[in-house]
Amino acid sequence: MPSEKVTACCQTLIEKNLTIAFAESASAGKMCYEFSRVINSGRILIGGIVCYHTSMKEDLLHIPWGTIEQYSAESAEVTKLMAQNFYRYINSDICVGLTGLTTPGGSESESKPVGTIFIHIILGEKQIAKRFEFKGTPEGIIDQAIDVVADLILKEI
Repeated sequence: MPSEKVTACCQTLIEKNLTIAFAESASAGKMCYEFSRVINSGRILIGGIVCYHTSMKEDLLHIPWGTIEQYSAESAEVTKLMAQNFYRYINSDICVGLTGLTTPGGSESESKPVGTIFIHIILGEKQIAKRFEFKGTPEGIIDQAIDVVADLILKEI
């Protein structure tokens, strides 16, 4: 079952006739999957793209070469570009970009520990950029991030 927050977000999107799409890295498609599990999600869910590896971000989402090297794949700058560049190619009212660190071995540091998640949401002319630090297992970190995305969207629509 999707969480109550995801269900509430989807139901509100359905009521308002708004569509949503996702550009995911750390969540590896789970956010799109969770939204797809809500009854009548086909009325609002456009789909998503999983760009886990740097090459996918650069090749498919046209993140400029050198940007990931400068900021890291798990950064606010890259997340923003993922959302913006995917939004340009799809016909959706809302686009969500998500990157982050769910396990060691990425760009974690003292100032950016495992559990750091970057979210960038585009709602028409409005853009929301957030950074969070979650605790828990990799799956728990992603589940918390998905609920935060649902909450942020609900507050805006």
